[in-house]
Amino acid sequence: MSGIPHDHYEPASGGAKWLHKRLPIVGLLYDTIMIPTPKNLNWMWIWGIVLTFCLVLQIVTGIVLAMHYTPHVDLAFASIEHIMRNVNGGHFIRYLHMNGASLFFFAVYLHIFRGLYYGSYKPPREITWIIGMLIYLLMMGTAFMGYVLPWGQMSFWGATVITGLFGAIPFVGDAIQTWLLGGPAVDNATLNRFFSLHYLLPFVIAALVVVHIWAFHTTGNNNPTGVEVRRGSKAEAEKDTVPFWPYFVLKDLFALALILVVFFAIVGFMPNYLGHPDNYIEANPLVTPSHIVPEWYFLPFYAILRAFTSDVWVVMAANWITGGIIDAKFFGVLAMFGAIIVMALAPWLDTSGVRSGRYRPMFKWWFALLVVDFIVLMWAGAMPAEPPYSTISLIGSAYWFVYFLVILPLLGVIEKPLPQPETIEEDFAAHKTATGGTETVVSPAE
Repeated sequence: MSGIPHDHYEPASGGAKWLHKRLPIVGLLYDTIMIPTPKNLNWMWIWGIVLTFCLVLQIVTGIVLAMHYTPHVDLAFASIEHIMRNVNGGHFIRYLHMNGASLFFFAVYLHIFRGLYYGSYKPPREITWIIGMLIYLLMMGTAFMGYVLPWGQMSFWGATVITGLFGAIPFVGDAIQTWLLGGPAVDNATLNRFFSLHYLLPFVIAALVVVHIWAFHTTGNNNPTGVEVRRGSKAEAEKDTVPFWPYFVLKDLFALALILVVFFAIVGFMPNYLGHPDNYIEANPLVTPSHIVPEWYFLPFYAILRAFTSDVWVVMAANWITGGIIDAKFFGVLAMFGAIIVMALAPWLDTSGVRSGRYRPMFKWWFALLVVDFIVLMWAGAMPAEPPYSTISLIGSAYWFVYFLVILPLLGVIEKPLPQPETIEEDFAAHKTATGGTETVVSPAE
Protein backbone atom coordinates (compact mmCIF):
# COMPACT_ATOMS: atom_id res chain seq x y z
CA MET A 1 0.00 0.00 0.00
CA SER A 2 2.84 2.38 0.84
CA GLY A 3 5.96 3.06 -1.20
CA ILE A 4 8.06 2.73 1.99
CA PRO A 5 9.64 -0.74 2.29
CA HIS A 6 8.06 -2.74 5.13
CA ASP A 7 6.78 -6.17 6.08
CA HIS A 8 3.47 -7.10 4.49
CA TYR A 9 0.77 -9.39 5.82
CA GLU A 10 1.47 -13.10 5.51
CA PRO A 11 -1.46 -15.38 6.43
CA ALA A 12 -0.48 -18.20 8.76
CA SER A 13 -3.46 -20.58 8.96
CA GLY A 14 -5.14 -22.40 6.11
CA GLY A 15 -8.36 -20.44 6.56
CA ALA A 16 -6.49 -17.15 6.52
CA LYS A 17 -4.67 -18.15 3.31
CA TRP A 18 -7.97 -19.17 1.70
CA LEU A 19 -9.53 -15.79 2.58
CA HIS A 20 -6.45 -13.80 1.56
CA LYS A 21 -6.47 -15.30 -1.96
CA ARG A 22 -10.14 -14.41 -2.47
CA LEU A 23 -10.58 -11.22 -0.43
CA PRO A 24 -7.36 -9.75 1.02
CA ILE A 25 -9.24 -7.57 3.49
CA VAL A 26 -7.13 -8.71 6.46
CA GLY A 27 -3.94 -7.86 4.59
CA LEU A 28 -5.34 -4.46 3.65
CA LEU A 29 -6.18 -3.70 7.29
CA TYR A 30 -2.78 -4.98 8.42
CA ASP A 31 -0.91 -2.80 5.93
CA THR A 32 -3.03 0.16 7.01
CA ILE A 33 -2.49 -0.21 10.73
CA MET A 34 1.19 -1.22 10.46
CA ILE A 35 2.18 1.42 7.90
CA PRO A 36 5.66 2.82 8.61
CA THR A 37 5.16 6.32 10.02
CA PRO A 38 7.82 9.03 10.39
CA LYS A 39 8.86 8.83 14.03
CA ASN A 40 9.24 12.59 14.46
CA LEU A 41 5.53 13.44 14.08
CA ASN A 42 4.47 16.03 16.65
CA TRP A 43 1.13 16.66 18.37
CA MET A 44 -0.28 18.51 15.37
CA TRP A 45 -0.64 15.12 13.68
CA ILE A 46 -3.40 14.02 16.09
CA TRP A 47 -6.25 15.67 14.21
CA GLY A 48 -6.75 12.80 11.79
CA ILE A 49 -8.12 10.52 14.49
CA VAL A 50 -10.26 13.37 15.90
CA LEU A 51 -11.76 13.94 12.44
CA THR A 52 -12.43 10.21 12.03
CA PHE A 53 -14.18 10.15 15.40
CA CYS A 54 -16.26 13.19 14.46
CA LEU A 55 -17.34 11.66 11.15
CA VAL A 56 -18.47 8.44 12.84
CA LEU A 57 -20.19 10.43 15.61
CA GLN A 58 -22.08 12.60 13.12
CA ILE A 59 -23.23 9.64 11.04
CA VAL A 60 -24.38 7.57 14.02
CA THR A 61 -26.17 10.40 15.84
CA GLY A 62 -27.58 11.67 12.53
CA ILE A 63 -29.15 8.31 11.75
CA VAL A 64 -30.80 8.21 15.18
CA LEU A 65 -32.08 11.78 14.86
CA ALA A 66 -33.45 11.07 11.37
CA MET A 67 -35.67 8.36 12.90
CA HIS A 68 -37.56 11.01 14.87
CA TYR A 69 -37.30 14.07 12.61
CA THR A 70 -40.13 15.19 10.31
CA PRO A 71 -38.97 17.15 7.22
CA HIS A 72 -42.05 19.32 6.83
CA VAL A 73 -42.28 23.08 7.40
CA ASP A 74 -45.32 22.66 9.66
CA LEU A 75 -43.81 19.87 11.75
CA ALA A 76 -39.99 20.21 11.66
CA PHE A 77 -39.65 22.61 14.60
CA ALA A 78 -42.10 20.56 16.68
CA SER A 79 -40.27 17.33 15.84
CA ILE A 80 -37.04 18.85 17.18
CA GLU A 81 -38.87 19.71 20.40
CA HIS A 82 -40.21 16.16 20.48
CA ILE A 83 -36.65 14.81 20.20
CA MET A 84 -35.50 17.12 22.98
CA ARG A 85 -38.36 16.39 25.38
CA ASN A 86 -39.86 12.97 24.66
CA VAL A 87 -37.26 10.71 23.02
CA ASN A 88 -35.16 8.77 25.51
CA GLY A 89 -31.75 10.44 25.50
CA GLY A 90 -32.89 12.61 22.61
CA HIS A 91 -31.54 15.85 24.03
CA PHE A 92 -28.13 14.25 24.57
CA ILE A 93 -28.01 12.79 21.06
CA ARG A 94 -29.00 16.13 19.51
CA TYR A 95 -26.44 18.03 21.56
CA LEU A 96 -23.78 15.51 20.53
CA HIS A 97 -24.73 16.08 16.88
CA MET A 98 -24.83 19.89 17.21
CA ASN A 99 -21.54 20.25 19.03
CA GLY A 100 -19.98 17.40 17.07
CA ALA A 101 -20.22 19.60 13.99
CA SER A 102 -18.28 22.34 15.80
CA LEU A 103 -15.59 19.88 16.92
CA PHE A 104 -15.46 18.58 13.33
CA PHE A 105 -14.72 22.03 11.92
CA PHE A 106 -12.38 22.98 14.77
CA ALA A 107 -10.30 19.89 14.03
CA VAL A 108 -10.42 20.33 10.25
CA TYR A 109 -9.20 23.93 10.47
CA LEU A 110 -6.24 22.88 12.62
CA HIS A 111 -5.65 20.00 10.21
CA ILE A 112 -5.66 22.36 7.21
CA PHE A 113 -3.44 25.01 8.78
CA ARG A 114 -1.00 22.32 9.90
CA GLY A 115 -0.83 21.16 6.29
CA LEU A 116 -0.27 24.72 5.10
CA TYR A 117 2.56 25.29 7.60
CA TYR A 118 4.41 22.02 7.10
CA GLY A 119 3.88 21.94 3.32
CA SER A 120 1.82 18.74 3.28
CA TYR A 121 0.35 19.87 -0.04
CA LYS A 122 3.66 19.76 -1.91
CA PRO A 123 4.71 16.99 -4.34
CA PRO A 124 3.98 14.13 -4.29
CA ARG A 125 0.91 14.85 -2.11
CA GLU A 126 -1.04 17.26 -4.34
CA ILE A 127 -3.86 14.75 -4.91
CA THR A 128 -4.12 14.11 -1.17
CA TRP A 129 -4.49 17.86 -0.62
CA ILE A 130 -7.13 18.28 -3.34
CA ILE A 131 -9.16 15.38 -1.98
CA GLY A 132 -8.95 16.96 1.47
CA MET A 133 -10.28 20.25 0.11
CA LEU A 134 -13.16 18.41 -1.58
CA ILE A 135 -13.99 16.81 1.77
CA TYR A 136 -13.93 20.27 3.35
CA LEU A 137 -16.34 21.68 0.73
CA LEU A 138 -18.72 18.76 1.25
CA MET A 139 -18.50 19.33 5.01
CA MET A 140 -19.52 22.94 4.51
CA GLY A 141 -22.47 21.96 2.32
CA THR A 142 -23.58 19.26 4.73
CA ALA A 143 -23.32 21.57 7.74
CA PHE A 144 -25.23 24.35 6.00
CA MET A 145 -28.11 22.04 5.09
CA GLY A 146 -28.11 20.60 8.60
CA TYR A 147 -28.41 24.10 10.04
CA VAL A 148 -31.63 24.57 8.08
CA LEU A 149 -33.32 21.43 9.44
CA PRO A 150 -34.38 22.75 12.91
CA TRP A 151 -36.48 25.30 11.01
CA GLY A 152 -35.81 28.13 13.44
CA GLN A 153 -35.55 31.78 12.49
CA MET A 154 -31.84 31.63 11.75
CA SER A 155 -32.32 28.37 9.82
CA PHE A 156 -34.94 29.88 7.54
CA TRP A 157 -33.25 33.21 6.93
CA GLY A 158 -29.80 31.65 6.62
CA ALA A 159 -31.17 29.40 3.87
CA THR A 160 -32.82 32.41 2.21
CA VAL A 161 -29.59 34.44 2.20
CA ILE A 162 -27.20 31.66 1.13
CA THR A 163 -29.39 30.22 -1.64
CA GLY A 164 -29.98 33.78 -2.80
CA LEU A 165 -26.27 33.98 -3.59
CA PHE A 166 -26.72 31.55 -6.45
CA GLY A 167 -29.31 33.90 -7.91
CA ALA A 168 -26.50 36.43 -8.39
CA ILE A 169 -24.83 34.26 -11.05
CA PRO A 170 -25.41 35.94 -14.42
CA PHE A 171 -27.84 34.33 -16.90
CA VAL A 172 -28.30 30.99 -15.07
CA GLY A 173 -28.55 32.19 -11.46
CA ASP A 174 -32.33 32.26 -11.19
CA ALA A 175 -32.66 28.77 -12.66
CA ILE A 176 -30.02 27.37 -10.28
CA GLN A 177 -31.64 29.04 -7.29
CA THR A 178 -35.09 27.68 -8.22
CA TRP A 179 -33.59 24.20 -8.69
CA LEU A 180 -31.93 24.36 -5.27
CA LEU A 181 -35.07 25.58 -3.52
CA GLY A 182 -37.50 23.39 -5.42
CA GLY A 183 -39.61 26.48 -6.03
CA PRO A 184 -39.53 30.28 -5.99
CA ALA A 185 -38.75 30.58 -2.26
CA VAL A 186 -37.52 28.64 0.77
CA ASP A 187 -40.39 26.29 1.58
CA ASN A 188 -41.30 22.66 2.11
CA ALA A 189 -39.57 21.44 -1.05
CA THR A 190 -36.36 23.14 0.14
CA LEU A 191 -36.54 21.47 3.54
CA ASN A 192 -37.10 18.04 1.97
CA ARG A 193 -34.18 18.46 -0.42
CA PHE A 194 -31.84 19.67 2.29
CA PHE A 195 -32.85 16.83 4.60
CA SER A 196 -32.18 14.22 1.90
CA LEU A 197 -28.80 15.71 1.00
CA HIS A 198 -27.81 16.23 4.63
CA TYR A 199 -28.44 12.53 5.22
CA LEU A 200 -26.64 11.41 2.05
CA LEU A 201 -23.50 13.59 1.94
CA PRO A 202 -21.80 12.21 5.10
CA PHE A 203 -21.57 8.83 3.36
CA VAL A 204 -19.99 10.53 0.34
CA ILE A 205 -17.56 12.22 2.74
CA ALA A 206 -16.77 8.83 4.32
CA ALA A 207 -15.96 7.42 0.88
CA LEU A 208 -13.67 10.37 0.12
CA VAL A 209 -11.99 9.94 3.51
CA VAL A 210 -11.10 6.36 2.50
CA VAL A 211 -9.58 7.70 -0.74
CA HIS A 212 -7.80 10.45 1.25
CA ILE A 213 -6.24 7.87 3.57
CA TRP A 214 -5.35 5.66 0.60
CA ALA A 215 -3.66 8.62 -1.08
CA PHE A 216 -1.34 9.48 1.80
CA HIS A 217 -0.62 5.80 2.48
CA THR A 218 0.57 5.58 -1.13
CA THR A 219 2.87 8.62 -0.91
CA GLY A 220 3.74 8.25 2.78
CA ASN A 221 3.10 10.67 5.60
CA ASN A 222 4.61 14.14 5.66
CA ASN A 223 6.43 15.13 8.85
CA PRO A 224 7.59 18.35 10.59
CA THR A 225 10.92 18.43 8.75
CA GLY A 226 9.40 17.86 5.32
CA VAL A 227 12.25 15.39 4.66
CA GLU A 228 11.09 12.18 3.00
CA VAL A 229 11.56 8.73 4.52
CA ARG A 230 14.53 6.89 3.04
CA ARG A 231 13.22 4.25 0.63
CA GLY A 232 16.41 2.51 -0.46
CA SER A 233 15.89 -0.51 1.76
CA LYS A 234 13.73 -1.76 4.61
CA ALA A 235 16.62 -1.28 7.08
CA GLU A 236 17.06 2.38 6.07
CA ALA A 237 13.31 3.06 6.23
CA GLU A 238 13.16 1.61 9.75
CA LYS A 239 15.70 4.19 10.92
CA ASP A 240 13.21 6.95 10.02
CA THR A 241 9.94 5.27 10.92
CA VAL A 242 8.02 3.22 13.45
CA PRO A 243 4.83 1.22 12.78
CA PHE A 244 1.62 3.20 13.17
CA TRP A 245 0.50 0.52 15.64
CA PRO A 246 1.09 0.70 18.54
CA TYR A 247 3.17 3.88 18.72
CA PHE A 248 0.99 6.51 17.06
CA VAL A 249 -2.32 4.75 17.68
CA LEU A 250 -1.80 5.04 21.43
CA LYS A 251 -0.54 8.61 21.12
CA ASP A 252 -3.59 9.58 19.03
CA LEU A 253 -6.00 7.83 21.40
CA PHE A 254 -4.48 9.67 24.36
CA ALA A 255 -4.92 13.00 22.58
CA LEU A 256 -8.47 12.07 21.55
CA ALA A 257 -9.32 11.23 25.18
CA LEU A 258 -8.15 14.67 26.34
CA ILE A 259 -10.12 16.43 23.60
CA LEU A 260 -13.24 14.41 24.42
CA VAL A 261 -13.04 15.49 28.05
CA VAL A 262 -13.45 19.10 26.88
CA PHE A 263 -16.03 18.11 24.28
CA PHE A 264 -18.27 16.26 26.71
CA ALA A 265 -17.91 19.06 29.25
CA ILE A 266 -19.33 21.45 26.63
CA VAL A 267 -22.09 19.00 25.67
CA GLY A 268 -22.99 18.44 29.31
CA PHE A 269 -22.73 21.93 30.76
CA MET A 270 -22.98 24.49 27.93
CA PRO A 271 -24.46 22.71 24.89
CA ASN A 272 -26.13 25.82 23.44
CA TYR A 273 -23.16 28.15 23.83
CA LEU A 274 -22.27 28.05 20.13
CA GLY A 275 -25.88 28.24 18.94
CA HIS A 276 -27.84 31.37 18.05
CA PRO A 277 -30.82 32.30 20.29
CA ASP A 278 -33.01 33.14 17.28
CA ASN A 279 -32.87 29.54 16.15
CA TYR A 280 -34.98 28.59 19.16
CA ILE A 281 -37.82 30.60 17.65
CA GLU A 282 -39.86 28.85 14.97
CA ALA A 283 -39.25 30.10 11.43
CA ASN A 284 -41.44 33.03 10.40
CA PRO A 285 -41.12 34.30 6.80
CA LEU A 286 -42.77 37.58 7.84
CA VAL A 287 -40.24 38.52 10.53
CA THR A 288 -36.62 39.13 9.50
CA PRO A 289 -33.98 38.86 12.27
CA SER A 290 -32.05 42.06 12.92
CA HIS A 291 -28.75 40.33 12.23
CA ILE A 292 -28.47 37.11 10.20
CA VAL A 293 -25.41 35.12 11.30
CA PRO A 294 -24.29 31.64 10.18
CA GLU A 295 -22.54 29.10 12.39
CA TRP A 296 -19.10 30.15 13.65
CA TYR A 297 -17.21 27.90 11.24
CA PHE A 298 -18.66 29.76 8.24
CA LEU A 299 -17.90 33.23 9.59
CA PRO A 300 -14.48 33.88 7.92
CA PHE A 301 -15.90 33.23 4.46
CA TYR A 302 -19.13 35.03 5.32
CA ALA A 303 -17.00 38.07 6.17
CA ILE A 304 -15.29 37.80 2.77
CA LEU A 305 -18.68 37.53 1.07
CA ARG A 306 -19.90 40.76 2.69
CA ALA A 307 -16.62 42.67 2.39
CA PHE A 308 -16.91 43.52 -1.31
CA THR A 309 -19.64 46.13 -1.52
CA SER A 310 -20.50 48.31 -4.51
CA ASP A 311 -18.26 51.18 -3.29
CA VAL A 312 -15.06 49.06 -3.27
CA TRP A 313 -12.85 50.05 -6.20
CA VAL A 314 -12.10 46.48 -7.33
CA VAL A 315 -15.84 45.76 -7.49
CA MET A 316 -16.46 48.96 -9.46
CA ALA A 317 -13.64 48.05 -11.84
CA ALA A 318 -15.00 44.52 -12.39
CA ASN A 319 -18.48 45.92 -12.93
CA TRP A 320 -17.22 48.42 -15.52
CA ILE A 321 -15.01 45.91 -17.37
CA THR A 322 -17.79 43.32 -17.64
CA GLY A 323 -20.48 45.84 -18.57
CA GLY A 324 -22.42 45.34 -15.35
CA ILE A 325 -22.40 41.52 -15.40
CA ILE A 326 -20.29 41.31 -12.21
CA ASP A 327 -22.07 43.36 -9.58
CA ALA A 328 -21.22 43.58 -5.87
CA LYS A 329 -23.34 40.54 -4.96
CA PHE A 330 -21.81 38.31 -7.61
CA PHE A 331 -18.31 39.60 -6.83
CA GLY A 332 -18.85 38.66 -3.17
CA VAL A 333 -19.87 35.15 -4.21
CA LEU A 334 -16.77 34.85 -6.42
CA ALA A 335 -14.58 36.11 -3.57
CA MET A 336 -16.07 33.67 -1.05
CA PHE A 337 -15.55 30.61 -3.26
CA GLY A 338 -12.28 32.05 -4.57
CA ALA A 339 -10.93 32.17 -1.00
CA ILE A 340 -11.30 28.39 -0.84
CA ILE A 341 -10.02 27.82 -4.37
CA VAL A 342 -6.75 29.70 -3.77
CA MET A 343 -6.20 27.56 -0.69
CA ALA A 344 -6.74 24.43 -2.80
CA LEU A 345 -4.21 25.76 -5.34
CA ALA A 346 -1.46 26.09 -2.71
CA PRO A 347 0.59 23.19 -4.23
CA TRP A 348 1.07 25.26 -7.38
CA LEU A 349 1.22 28.74 -5.81
CA ASP A 350 4.01 27.87 -3.37
CA THR A 351 7.23 28.07 -5.36
CA SER A 352 9.64 27.26 -2.51
CA GLY A 353 11.72 24.13 -2.79
CA VAL A 354 11.61 23.73 0.99
CA ARG A 355 8.57 21.88 2.23
CA SER A 356 8.35 22.63 5.97
CA GLY A 357 7.73 26.11 7.34
CA ARG A 358 10.06 25.23 10.20
CA TYR A 359 13.03 26.11 7.97
CA ARG A 360 11.51 29.19 6.31
CA PRO A 361 12.09 32.25 8.53
CA MET A 362 10.18 34.79 6.40
CA PHE A 363 7.33 32.37 5.72
CA LYS A 364 6.76 31.89 9.46
CA TRP A 365 5.81 35.55 9.96
CA TRP A 366 3.52 35.75 6.95
CA PHE A 367 1.86 32.47 7.92
CA ALA A 368 1.34 33.64 11.52
CA LEU A 369 -0.33 36.75 10.10
CA LEU A 370 -2.56 34.51 7.96
CA VAL A 371 -3.72 32.64 11.08
CA VAL A 372 -4.46 35.94 12.85
CA ASP A 373 -6.24 37.15 9.71
CA PHE A 374 -8.47 34.05 9.71
CA ILE A 375 -9.44 34.65 13.35
CA VAL A 376 -10.11 38.35 12.71
CA LEU A 377 -12.29 37.47 9.71
CA MET A 378 -14.21 35.03 11.91
CA TRP A 379 -14.85 37.80 14.43
CA ALA A 380 -15.76 40.35 11.75
CA GLY A 381 -18.20 37.89 10.16
CA ALA A 382 -20.19 37.81 13.40
CA MET A 383 -20.45 41.60 13.53
CA PRO A 384 -23.00 43.81 11.70
CA ALA A 385 -22.17 44.72 8.10
CA GLU A 386 -21.28 48.32 8.94
CA PRO A 387 -18.14 50.37 9.70
CA PRO A 388 -15.65 49.64 11.14
CA TYR A 389 -16.39 45.92 10.75
CA SER A 390 -16.89 46.17 6.98
CA THR A 391 -13.48 47.87 6.64
CA ILE A 392 -11.80 45.22 8.80
CA SER A 393 -13.43 42.48 6.70
CA LEU A 394 -12.16 44.10 3.50
CA ILE A 395 -8.59 44.37 4.82
CA GLY A 396 -8.70 40.78 6.07
CA SER A 397 -10.09 39.55 2.75
CA ALA A 398 -7.41 41.41 0.82
CA TYR A 399 -4.62 39.83 2.91
CA TRP A 400 -6.07 36.35 2.42
CA PHE A 401 -5.82 36.65 -1.36
CA VAL A 402 -2.50 38.53 -1.29
CA TYR A 403 -0.96 35.76 0.85
CA PHE A 404 -1.82 32.97 -1.57
CA LEU A 405 -1.53 34.83 -4.88
CA VAL A 406 1.44 37.15 -4.19
CA ILE A 407 3.34 36.40 -0.98
CA LEU A 408 3.51 32.61 -1.31
CA PRO A 409 4.91 32.68 -4.89
CA LEU A 410 7.36 35.49 -4.06
CA LEU A 411 8.73 33.86 -0.92
CA GLY A 412 9.96 30.93 -2.96
CA VAL A 413 12.14 33.36 -4.91
CA ILE A 414 13.42 35.78 -2.27
CA GLU A 415 13.54 33.70 0.90
CA LYS A 416 16.73 32.09 2.14
CA PRO A 417 15.80 28.90 4.02
CA LEU A 418 17.58 27.54 7.05
CA PRO A 419 19.63 24.31 6.86
CA GLN A 420 17.49 21.17 6.94
CA PRO A 421 18.40 17.81 8.48
CA GLU A 422 19.55 15.17 6.05
CA THR A 423 17.22 12.51 7.44
CA ILE A 424 14.25 12.13 9.77
CA GLU A 425 16.50 10.07 12.06
CA GLU A 426 18.87 13.04 12.41
CA ASP A 427 16.02 15.39 13.34
CA PHE A 428 14.60 12.86 15.80
CA ALA A 429 17.96 12.38 17.49
CA ALA A 430 18.52 16.14 17.75
CA HIS A 431 15.09 16.61 19.29
CA LYS A 432 15.69 13.84 21.83
CA THR A 433 19.00 15.45 22.79
CA ALA A 434 17.41 18.90 23.14
CA THR A 435 14.68 17.54 25.42
CA GLY A 436 17.09 15.55 27.57
CA GLY A 437 16.27 12.15 26.10
CA THR A 438 18.49 9.59 24.43
CA GLU A 439 19.85 10.21 20.98
CA THR A 440 18.91 6.87 19.49
CA VAL A 441 15.80 4.76 19.42
CA VAL A 442 15.83 1.02 18.90
CA SER A 443 13.73 0.13 15.87
CA PRO A 444 11.19 -2.70 16.08
CA ALA A 445 13.42 -4.86 13.85
CA GLU A 446 16.26 -4.65 16.34
